[in-house]
Amino acid sequence: MTYCVGLQIDQGLVFMSDTRTNAGMDSISSFRKMHVWEQPDERVIVLMSAGNLATTQAVISLLEERSKAVADRHSTVLETPSMYQTARLVGDTVKEVIAGSAPAGQKADAFHASFILGGQIRGSEPRLFMVYPEGNFIEATDDTPFFQIGETKYGKPILIRAYERQMSFAEAAKLMLVSFDSTLKSNLSVGLPLDLLFYERDSFKIGLKKRIGQDDDYYRTVSEGWSSALRNAFQQLPDFPDNDPDR
Repeated sequence: MTYCVGLQIDQGLVFMSDTRTNAGMDSISSFRKMHVWEQPDERVIVLMSAGNLATTQAVISLLEERSKAVADRHSTVLETPSMYQTARLVGDTVKEVIAGSAPAGQKADAFHASFILGGQIRGSEPRLFMVYPEGNFIEATDDTPFFQIGETKYGKPILIRAYERQMSFAEAAKLMLVSFDSTLKSNLSVGLPLDLLFYERDSFKIGLKKRIGQDDDYYRTVSEGWSSALRNAFQQLPDFPDNDPDR
């Protein structure tokens, strides 16, 4: 399992992913789940993956190889005219990989591969998509300004309660770290280190790109501070009235 989040704010896009993958408690390892294609002053494309490792790696490898093999004449992530067309390309690649791997009649969801795609191509706005194993996709909107894939349930409440579109990159990173910390503490299949990336609107270049490990001072501060804040909030709530006459 894994956990990845892509978030839209007025200033741009924020991405975070963990690096743990496991096939049971005796087979746990780390793999990068955030992949970036960049043409400075023209486009930045970010793709995060969750699910069956063989499937997601095959999709990433195929996209990467085709972006370098111009003579191949497949469409590539460095040639698509819009983010919508990029999402279609990723979806088609997912379907191609699964069709080439699945026994006849096996459903795509058996491969548990999903992706968050975001970025900006010159001439259009920054956009964020979620791509499903079937190859179809949806786009983030004002009503749904972020996407999660992988182990989503533990980190979702803080995103829903605290997200504001006007927040800064620093605030968005803090929000994501709280969301990830809640997930890390609840599920052993999600683990450090975490990869964080900022993309600033209309910059057409990668902003901050950082790997956050267990020894990161800011991560420890957020983790300990959030735990303390939750305990304090709990203690400030009124106790259950055990002398309630209506019982």
